[in-house]
Amino acid sequence: QVQLVESGGGLVQPGGSLRLSCAASGSIFSTNVMGWYRQAPGKERELVAAITSGGTINYADPVKGRFTISRDNAKNTVYLQMNSLKPEDTDVYYCNFRVLGFRTNYWGQGTQVTVSS
Repeated sequence: QVQLVESGGGLVQPGGSLRLSCAASGSIFSTNVMGWYRQAPGKERELVAAITSGGTINYADPVKGRFTISRDNAKNTVYLQMNSLKPEDTDVYYCNFRVLGFRTNYWGQGTQVTVSS
């Protein structure tokens, strides 16, 4: 089992910034993917950004140029730096962990990001 603990969400004005953190613990395998997803009410959970343990990164088009994903492998922690936030970024953000070669996904508890004036 893998446990994911998220932090860093909150309320920010349009154009502002937030940094989300997600720390993984438990049965951590060396080769894995950690990422961030967001989910609006009544909609499917969608990818925001993902990064492998080797440093390969994938961003969703709406956040390219504004968000930056990074990780600290020694701490098993992934970060999402969110700049130039827009009201449409308002959502619950979920951390995800998956071992490469396996189909089981682990999810964080979710952290609320609200962008409003």
